[in-house]
Formats: sequence, structure tokens, C-alpha cells
Amino acid sequence: MQQRPLGKSGLKIAPLIFGGNVFGWTANESTSFELLDDFVDAGFNCIDTADMYSRWAPGNRGGESETIIGKWLRSRGSRARVVIATKVGGDMGEGFKGLSRRHILQGVESSLRRLQTDYIDLYQAHFDDESTPLEETLEAFKQLLEQGKVRAIGASNYKGSRLAAALRVSEEQHWPRYETLQPQYNLYDRSDFESNLEPLCREQQLGVIPYYSLASGFLTGKYRSAADSGKSPRGFGMKRFLNDRGQRILAALDEVAAAVQSRPAQVALGWLLSKPSVTAPIASATSREQLSDLIQGAQLQLDASTVARLDAASA
Repeated sequence: MQQRPLGKSGLKIAPLIFGGNVFGWTANESTSFELLDDFVDAGFNCIDTADMYSRWAPGNRGGESETIIGKWLRSRGSRARVVIATKVGGDMGEGFKGLSRRHILQGVESSLRRLQTDYIDLYQAHFDDESTPLEETLEAFKQLLEQGKVRAIGASNYKGSRLAAALRVSEEQHWPRYETLQPQYNLYDRSDFESNLEPLCREQQLGVIPYYSLASGFLTGKYRSAADSGKSPRGFGMKRFLNDRGQRILAALDEVAAAVQSRPAQVALGWLLSKPSVTAPIASATSREQLSDLIQGAQLQLDASTVARLDAASA
């Protein structure tokens, strides 16, 4: 399996990341174990989660995803085979959110305990926290790197100006820098990343690991009208995609999928992987059939004319 560098961190991953937001939500523990086994057996090695996953589900408090991954790591003895990426800074309730030194240092200990490991490969700032100085946040991450609790750091959901400012602070202070960015980027959601973030990421040689790679499932072709919204817990969010542009994108995906004997989800992932700035897309699955789609998509190579056809349809 091809391995791609995560920025200049020294870490390398296969070109697909399993999104752990479904663990403890739409995938129970046994299903999660099955999916993780299949994912690693197929040659992939990176799993992305966050401390707050999946706090939004009824009865959950946050930490469910990390806990399931930790149990899987312990039961399989597979820690050295995988790159674990998790995040800090999301709302864990009772005012515990943000990127203060206190929150980061407490958050990492909780994540390590749930993951049943003594180090996190990629520790990411989940959301920018403009109420905390960048210096405070980055110095806390520096401490974790020096202690060996974290191997690399990354940013998620940062605006271009704030990411540039964070990189400047690291350079000026001679501190470790964010080596990755996790933006929202897919065939539907393009403009913000391509105009405000992609040039900086390429210039600074950051690894880019987009989330919502399939636009919450819209790009699978599963949701084509308002009547389809009840097909899954994510269906309620499909309304914003169901417009003329969304239909053009689905039509192009259908056309390309038929031409290359593939499926829309696979083509959408292949499009992302055709972009020079993208290291590996993050995508989740709740069944082995869905996971098979993702794996095939990560191996699909689209020619330049096909990419141009998708670019035009989603412009």
C-alpha cells in the first residue's frame, strides 16, 4: 500500500483515514471492531477520532469513540500497526472546551486513558480558540511533544489567516508547528479550502486530511430528494445539498462511475486523491459494504479529463 507523508512529521499513512465519529453512535462496539479489522487487513493504517465523539448521541457523554478504539487496540495488540489521530478543544460539557494550556494537558491524559496507549501519533486542535493566545496553545503542545505523549500536532477547522499566524508563532519561537490541517473539503464544499487554505498548505508542505469527504453521505448518491432524508441519522442534513448544483454533481458522479465501472462514493474519493494538496481523505463507514466502497475509492485513479469533468460540474 502506498504511504504518504503527514507534512514533515515523519509519519506516513495509507491514502484513506477511517473516521471514528461513528463509533459508539451509528456503529456499536462489535461492528466497530469488525470494521477496524477489515480496514487494517486491507493495508490502511490511520484512524481519526476526537475526545468529544460522539457526545451528540442520546445517552453519550463524549469519549465513546476513543474508548472503543482503545479496546480494539488492546484486544488486537495492533498499536504499532496504526497511526492514531485524535483531537482536543471540542465541547466536552461543563465548560470543558477550548485550547487553553489546562484543557490541552488534561484532555491528553483523558484521551490516552481511553485509547489505552501511552502516546498519540497526531494530536489536533479540533477548533480554533481565539480566546486563548496561540502562544499558550502551541507551548502546551510543545510540552506534550517533549514528553513523548504526542508524536505530531495538527490543526482542524482553522481559517487561513489563523493557520498562517500559528505557523509564524512556531517559526519565531522555534517550536514544533502544526504539520497537518483537517479542513472540510469535498466535491461539494470546495471554495473555502481552495481559496483560503490550499495555497498555504502547499507552500508550507502541510499534510491535508479532509473530513466530510463524502459530504455526510450526499456524494454516495444515497440522497437525491427530500424523501430520502429518513434513510439514516445524517439524512436531516441533506437539504442544503439538494439544489441545482448538487444535482449536477450527482449527475457527473453517475456518469463517471458508469464509465470507470465504479460507484459514486468511490469516484468522489478518487477526485479528492487526484488533488496534489490532499494527503488522505477521512471517511467513515457503518457496514462492511460501505467500507469496501471506501477502500476501492482510495485505489481509484482518475485521468485528467475525468477530474476536469468533475471540477466543472462542481464549480
